[in-house]
Amino acid sequence: MTTLADLAELVRAPAALSVPGDVVAGATAAGALSPRTPALAGASVLLYWAGMAANDWADRRLDAVERPERPIPSGRVAPAAAVGLAAGLTAAGVGLAAAVGGRRAAALAVPLAASIWGYDLLAKNTAAGPVVMAACRGLDVLLGASGGRLVRALPAAATIAAHTWTVTELSRREVSGADAALPRRTLAGTALVAASAAVAVPGTRAATRPADVTTTNGRGRSGQLAAALPAVLAGWYAARYGAAQAQVVRDPSAGRVRAAVGAGITGLPALQGALTARGGAGLLGLAVAAAAPLGRRLARKVSPT
Repeated sequence: MTTLADLAELVRAPAALSVPGDVVAGATAAGALSPRTPALAGASVLLYWAGMAANDWADRRLDAVERPERPIPSGRVAPAAAVGLAAGLTAAGVGLAAAVGGRRAAALAVPLAASIWGYDLLAKNTAAGPVVMAACRGLDVLLGASGGRLVRALPAAATIAAHTWTVTELSRREVSGADAALPRRTLAGTALVAASAAVAVPGTRAATRPADVTTTNGRGRSGQLAAALPAVLAGWYAARYGAAQAQVVRDPSAGRVRAAVGAGITGLPALQGALTARGGAGLLGLAVAAAAPLGRRLARKVSPT
C-alpha cells in the first residue's frame, strides 16, 4: 500500500523548499510583490512536484537497474499512480496560477508546465536537457513577475537559470561519476552566478539607494548593511555549493556528484534570497535564504536528488 512517505519520496518533497524563492525573487524584481505572491509560489511548488513524479515515471525502467530502491521500481508506488499524480499536480498548478494571476500568469504557467514535461519525456537524456531545465527555472521566476514589469525580472531569471544549468549538468553524472573537467566548468559557472547576484541591477531600489548617507540615528549604517546583504547571501550560496563542487574536482565519484547536486538544490534559497535582497526587500531575502539550512536538514530524511 502506498503511503504518504512514499509519495513524499516520489516528488522529493524537501526539494520544494528551493521553489518559492523563484517566484519571490521574480516578484521583487518586477515590483509585483502582493498578496497573490504566496499563491503563485504554491502553484510553482505543485508544478515542481508534478515534474518530480513525471521524472520518476519516465525513468522507471532505468531506475529498476540503477536505483531499484526508488518508489516505482521498488513497487511502493504504481507507475499509473505516479503519472496520474503528475498530471493532477500539473493541472492544479496551472489552474491555481491562472486563478490568482489571470491571463498573464497563465501565459507563463502553461509553457512552464510544457517545459517540465518536455524535459522529463524528451530532453532529459539529450544535449538539450540542461538548457530545457534552466528554462523551467527561468520561467518560474517570470511567473512570480507576471503581475509587474517582466523585463525587470529578466536578470534574476537568467541568474537562476544559469545556476540550474550547473546543477543539471552535474546531475547527469550522479550514477556514473564525472571527470574532473565537468565540476571545474560548473564551479566557474557558480562563481559567475554568485557575482551576478551580488551586483545591483540599474533601476532597482538596491541600485538607487544611497550607500554613503549617514545620520545620527544610524539609518545610514542600516542602509549600508542592506546594500551589502545581496553580496553576503550570494557569498553564502557560493561557499556552500562551491565547496561541494570542489570536492567533486578532487574526487569525481558518483557519491560526491550526488552530494554536489544536493548542495546545489538545497543551497538555491540563499541565491534566491540574494536576488530578493538585491531587489530592495532585505528582510524578505533573509526569510527566503532561511530555507537553505532547513532544506539541508530535511534532505537527510528524504533525498532531494
